[in-house]
Amino acid sequence: MPKMIFLNLPVRDLAASTRFYEAIGFTKNPQFSNEQASCMVWSDEIYFMLLVPDFYATFTSKPIADAHATSPHLIALSFDSRAEVDAIVAKASEAGGTGDFRPPQELGFMYGRTFEDPDGNGFEPFWMDPAAASGGGG
Repeated sequence: MPKMIFLNLPVRDLAASTRFYEAIGFTKNPQFSNEQASCMVWSDEIYFMLLVPDFYATFTSKPIADAHATSPHLIALSFDSRAEVDAIVAKASEAGGTGDFRPPQELGFMYGRTFEDPDGNGFEPFWMDPAAASGGGG
């Protein structure tokens, strides 16, 4: 079995958050979704579990962070091209998120931007030159 990642995110409005993640390219897995959670598939190995606060609280005794007021995490997502990075930021902005909460990063071999979902969770979509990533220069 491959290694998998299930990222749990608390969301205030499950239906709105589900629509947002579908708009930016995730697919909802109904088998693991209900009125308390939406299982959003990014890839065969990466799943985002959108959880209503009361359900999220059953997994931790700590207070739930308000991602609009704090930065509990930054989630980096890789893409195959600069155009795909630009496209997901545009989709996020159009779907109710906030695009470019900091200036885009242009490092020559790597290009990155940012967006937040409606709950303030921060994302860093990026593209890296495949030759540079494999040590072949670029």
